[in-house]
Amino acid sequence: MNKLSLKTNKQHTLVQHIVCFKFLTNTSPDQVKLLEQSFFALQDKIPGVLKIDGGENNSPENLNKGLTHCFIITFEDQDARANYLPHPKHQEFVDQLKPILEDVLVIDFSSQN
Repeated sequence: MNKLSLKTNKQHTLVQHIVCFKFLTNTSPDQVKLLEQSFFALQDKIPGVLKIDGGENNSPENLNKGLTHCFIITFEDQDARANYLPHPKHQEFVDQLKPILEDVLVIDFSSQN
């Protein structure tokens, strides 16, 4: 692949969207489980979402800064991410999340491979 084709295909580079949550202390395990199910279901409801994976932190390093759950959404490209953010199904999920959310961290990057 030459440099020209790399530039041409740059807009079609996969985008990784990492979202980490800290839930309010009064959030029940059942509430978290329902939220996870709703999050994973977005994969089949929003075009351009290739995969959603994640779960509860289990790192022994204790460097999570209080964040307890992390999810990675793989988008087919930047346009797919741009369509996801305002999508009504994503906004429904955000509305479900807000009442039990204490903190959130979001980091995105374009895949290098």
